[in-house]
Formats: sequence, structure tokens, C-alpha cells
Amino acid sequence: MKRAGADEAVDQTENSSQESGESQGVRSVQRALDILALLTETQPTVSISDIVKETGLAKTTVIRLAQTLEQNGLLWATPKGYMAGPGLWRWAHLAKQSWELPAETTQLMRELGDRQRETVNLYVLRDVYRVCVAQQESPQSLRHVVRVGDELPLWAGASSKVLLRDASAALLTRIARSSPDGVEHLPALQATVTEAAEQGFAFSHGEREAGLSAVAVPIVSAAGTVVAALSLSGPTVRFPDDRISEFVDDLKSVAARMAERGFAHPFAG
Repeated sequence: MKRAGADEAVDQTENSSQESGESQGVRSVQRALDILALLTETQPTVSISDIVKETGLAKTTVIRLAQTLEQNGLLWATPKGYMAGPGLWRWAHLAKQSWELPAETTQLMRELGDRQRETVNLYVLRDVYRVCVAQQESPQSLRHVVRVGDELPLWAGASSKVLLRDASAALLTRIARSSPDGVEHLPALQATVTEAAEQGFAFSHGEREAGLSAVAVPIVSAAGTVVAALSLSGPTVRFPDDRISEFVDDLKSVAARMAERGFAHPFAG
């Protein structure tokens, strides 16, 4: 019996050690990603002191992580600090191939933007966010612009309402919790999602940003599930009620033509 107890103690120690090692590994990966996330178009280079300040990590930890990222080609040391490394080119090329819109779809979005003179966005669902995967900017000087790759919350906005048509109750609850009103926002969120599903479109006025409006429709797969949201967005002053129906008709027509491609996700050829 004593031997069995000793074996169990050893097993527990080994399992605890393994879990601790895995936890540390995940934490290191997250820290490395946090460092890479500091690089932006407006901040293409970051210094060690910048990283320490932004992440709150110890300088020795930052140096170790930066050196590891550099050794793997993900960062490149310069006199002014670290910039994106050449190793990212391979991933960028792969992402471009996987996520680039077919020429026909791009043309449809461009023509839609030219007709309605508002910004056209294409969003897909990712966890509790909607990700902008394509955009055609409005030709007007006053316009709404979201960068491709931006993650926006799902608790508000026209595109969110149509993207969540097939969402589970658990996901809707998580999204509500992430909103400014917390889980109390759940009934309102469920109501707007249901309304959008019944209407086949959704619109929003100032829900996420004051003075910003949007109209969105779903793009569906051959199986009938929502795979993306196609939207028009711009200043609220250019989205009066009498234009909503015009926007919706045009959006639905374009979305139907995109759906005719029979894709399972927005960019399947």
C-alpha cells in the first residue's frame, strides 16, 4: 500500500510538472505574440524599452524573447530597434493566398461602392469578434474606413447582427458579457439577431461609434449557413430611412451573386 501511495505521489508530481511546463510554454508564446503585435503601420520599429513599457515584462525576459524571435526570422534588429523580420514574408504570402478575394468578388464590391458611394466591407466571424477581410473605400472625402484585419466587437453593428444568425446561446452570452452593459445586454442582442434573421438584413445607427451607420446582409454557403456579412457604412447623415431599402436591395443582389460561387467560406474558389 505504501508503494502504491508513493507511485501515485510520483504520478501527481509528474503531471503537475507537465502542466506547469505547458502553462509556461503557452505564456511564452502569448508574450512573443504580444511583442509582435506592437508592430504597426504607425510604429514599424520598437525598442527594448518600448516593449518593456508596453508589456510590463522584465527587461531580461524581453531581451530573451526578442532574441528568440530574431533567431527565427520574425524580428529584425536595426539601430533604431526591432522591425518585422523576413521570416514573416512566408506567412504573409500564405495568408494572402488563403484570404485574398477572387477577382470577380473584388469587382462586385468595387461596383457596389461606385454605385452607392459608400464604403463596402466584408466581415467574417471569429470567436467574439468580427474580422474585416476586405474593403472598398467610399469615393467621398467623408467616409468610414476599417482596416483589413481589424477585429471589431460583435455586441453592436449591422454586420454583427447578420453574422450571429446561426450563433449558439453560449456564444451570444459570451458576446453580451464583453459588451459595456455586460450579460444584461443578452436579451437585446438576441432580439436584434432574431430581427435581422427574419428581415434578411440589419442596420445600425451610432451603435458602436456616434455618427456612424451601416447596413448589412448575410452571404450564405451552399448549405445555407452564414459565412460572411456584406455591408455599406458611412456617416449617419447619408443613411436616412428612405435610402435603407435601396442599400438593402443592392447588397442582397451582390451577396446573392457571391453566394452563387458556392463557397464554404468567403474565399474558396
